[in-house]
Amino acid sequence: MTPSGNQKRRMRSAARLYAVQALFQMEAASQSVDAVILEFETHRFGATDDEGFEWEEGDVDTFRALTREALNNQARIDQMTHRALVAKWPIARIDPTLRALFRAAGAEFVTGETPPRVVITEFVDVAKAFFPDGKEPRFVNAVLDHMAREARPEAF
Repeated sequence: MTPSGNQKRRMRSAARLYAVQALFQMEAASQSVDAVILEFETHRFGATDDEGFEWEEGDVDTFRALTREALNNQARIDQMTHRALVAKWPIARIDPTLRALFRAAGAEFVTGETPPRVVITEFVDVAKAFFPDGKEPRFVNAVLDHMAREARPEAF
């Protein structure tokens, strides 16, 4: 059965969240991109864990593209992120979850066709999932806006 438009959007949103988790895991556990992609696609997409938590079904193509392109373009994305951050606040000092989020969003800015404002909204929602009570979503919004204007100025 072909997913509806709303289901496709949800699957792309889930893929963005999973890409952030995968990039975090790659950095934290020094795992390869292929190993992490395989793990997520095999054990998380649409799966139910031992505690009964049901993982959303994710869009495989979006997940793979964001994860691989974040890695392939990491230096460029990290430079864009660094320029968007407050002076004297290098990317290495940023929370690893936020660093993964900026890399995944940066990959979508650099290589994707999704309008930048949609990317910003989607990744602010991802930030809200990780930091539901914090100030991080506003911080993410500001940094991503700066990154988007640098990567895709024609969209603004």
